[in-house]
Order: sequence, then C-alpha cells, then structure tokens
Amino acid sequence: MKLVPLGDRVVLKQLEAEETTKSGIVLPGQNKEKPQQAEVIAVGPGGMVDGKEVKMQVKAGDQVIYSKYSGNEVKIDEEEFIIVKQSDILAVIE
Repeated sequence: MKLVPLGDRVVLKQLEAEETTKSGIVLPGQNKEKPQQAEVIAVGPGGMVDGKEVKMQVKAGDQVIYSKYSGNEVKIDEEEFIIVKQSDILAVIE
C-alpha cells in the first residue's frame, strides 16, 4: 500500500532513537523519548490551502525535525508513519 498525502501534508517515517548516550550510557527502552527527527517519505502537491498559495519546500528523502506534538500517527503494513502539515516541520537537516 502507498500513502499519497493531499494538500500541504507530508508523510514522515520517524528515525530510530539512539540506544546509548555520547558518554556510553545505555538507555533502557521505556525511558527513551521518541526523537523528533524523521525522514520524508512522501509530499503532497501543495497548491491552494485555506485560500493561500502553498509551495512545498521539502522532498522525499529529506531528513527533518518536526514539532513534538504535531501530526497523526498511522500504521500501514506493520510500519508506522506520521502525517504532518508542512508548517509543522521546523527544519531540514543537511
């Protein structure tokens, strides 16, 4: 199955959290906070959204940082994705 976002929506796949800290301390599973970094999987067409012209600024394959409490989580074929508005993306990692 393929997700095709509409309007200014972006489909993200969350990046895996680090298992250890920089100093080498192993973090137990339940104490890890989900990272706010993700890879862009699919991008909507943009266009007119709420009466305003929206140009999409991200593309599939970009790594981004997104707002902590934004988007909707969906599970398709045992994979988890997050669908957010482009405005919920804070930065592109280069």
